Amino acid sequence: MNTIYNFRQVSDLLACAGQPTENQLTDIANGDYRVVINLGLADGKYALPDEAASVNNLGLTYHHIPVIFDNPQIDELTSFISLMNDHSHQKTLVHCAANYRASAFTGLYLFAADILNQDEMQEFIEEVWQPDGIWQQFIDEAVIRLNG
Repeated sequence: MNTIYNFRQVSDLLACAGQPTENQLTDIANGDYRVVINLGLADGKYALPDEAASVNNLGLTYHHIPVIFDNPQIDELTSFISLMNDHSHQKTLVHCAANYRASAFTGLYLFAADILNQDEMQEFIEEVWQPDGIWQQFIDEAVIRLNG
């Protein structure tokens, strides 16, 4: 699994990463993952031709929340957190193209679940990338709403 771009094992039941290849999806299934959540765009340059079919053919559950990189939305995060809660006892891979969206959403989920505090959540994200102004504003707004 470590060959997947920007792969990060978060816990026994959770990892986030960049876009896996078809072969890496097989490795994910063989690694006892049961759920794949894709935050990338289906028509992005890194996207697989039909990731949903590939994942489903491996017997895994597939969810797609297409997050436009330069326009993340709170309702997308809310949907993501709901999915994560629904699958909290299943081994889950969250991914996007480069693990930027995935690390931000995963970090915010871990914050919402009281697993990470705000500083730890920010460090978690920054271990993968340095959010630009749009993403930092989104993260800050999400923290306010999640604390609300």
